[in-house]
Amino acid sequence: MTGIVVFASGKGTTLQAIINAAREHRISRPVSAVISDHEDSGALERAQASGIKAVFLNPSPGKGKFYASVMQELYRYKPEIIVLAGFMRIIPAETLLNFGAPVINLHPSLLPCFGGKGMYGMHVHSKVIESGARYSGCTVHFVTPEVDAGPIIVQKVAEVLDSDTPESLADRIRPLEHEAVVEAIQLILSGNYFVAGKRVIRK
Repeated sequence: MTGIVVFASGKGTTLQAIINAAREHRISRPVSAVISDHEDSGALERAQASGIKAVFLNPSPGKGKFYASVMQELYRYKPEIIVLAGFMRIIPAETLLNFGAPVINLHPSLLPCFGGKGMYGMHVHSKVIESGARYSGCTVHFVTPEVDAGPIIVQKVAEVLDSDTPESLADRIRPLEHEAVVEAIQLILSGNYFVAGKRVIRK
């Protein structure tokens, strides 16, 4: 098994943070492939610019064929870790976990708050502001069959300002997301952790 496979749907800023960290040896494995469900995604452009295999998987034929394509690509690249970094399509955990590599996901809130079905992207930040919460942030967690409910690996915290909009809160949390996902990837690759209930503990 070699490298990291990243799933991303959007601009790919988190992917870029992972690529940079691998180049700077803050992550001990390279990104071997990037998979996206959007043919024109910034993530695929960033992968191509970095000489990384960029794979577009068309979801149009239906979920069954899409999931089969996902597994085909994973068996092709045999990653040591699978990272969901702004991937907006839910893949059944059973599909990913059957492959055998650890699967981690980046979520834009402090789980278990503001997670679950329908909670992604700006929807999360809008709900945080509406709730009156004074703090938000991001979470990197292991993927399990229950959405956004896996053991928590890394969290970063940001204050919610009185003047915040969903966009301004997202902009302030984004650098924390990059820090958190890089930290989590290297921890998992190092193997220096164990899982106790819903918490990932460093050895």
